[in-house]
Order: sequence, then structure tokens, then C-alpha cells
Amino acid sequence: MRKSFIAKLVAKPEKAADLEVLQTELRQLVHAHEPDCEVYELFKAADEPFTYFCIATFKSEAAFDHHMGIDFHDRLVPPILDCLAQEMVLSFHEAV
Repeated sequence: MRKSFIAKLVAKPEKAADLEVLQTELRQLVHAHEPDCEVYELFKAADEPFTYFCIATFKSEAAFDHHMGIDFHDRLVPPILDCLAQEMVLSFHEAV
């Protein structure tokens, strides 16, 4: 079964550009090194300043687990979290 998540990220205004740079690097690495990740994208909300949505879909639970443990994820996620004005809201979904 495919596994997806949507993460809502609200950046500190002074850290929004840093968040975009870090998420872009993470997306590029995911696309290059995780063939079982079908979707990994960052969207900026049109109506909420400094609000972003990271959307990802993995071919399986194992692919998601691999993503969570890969070295570049461990390197990039802590500085991404440091850019946030509030706790990330993460929801999981089954892709259809």
C-alpha cells in the first residue's frame, strides 16, 4: 500500500528563505536517491504568509521507513525544523 504525508510548515518570517533552500535540497536528494518515493514537493500557500505544505508519496511503508532513516534526511530536517515558527503539523494518508 502506498503511503503519503502532508506536512504543514509555518516558517519564521526571517527564516522563510532558508526553509525554501533546505527543502529544495531535500527534494533534489529525494528525487535522485529514493526511487520508491513517487512524489516529494513543497508548496507555498497562496493565502497564508510563510506557510508551506510538503507533500510526499512512497510506494510502500518500507520506502517511507527508508526515507526517514537516510543520511541526508537526518542532516537536513533539524535545520528545517529550526526555521519553523510553530510545530509542524503532519498527517498521514493512503494514496489511491
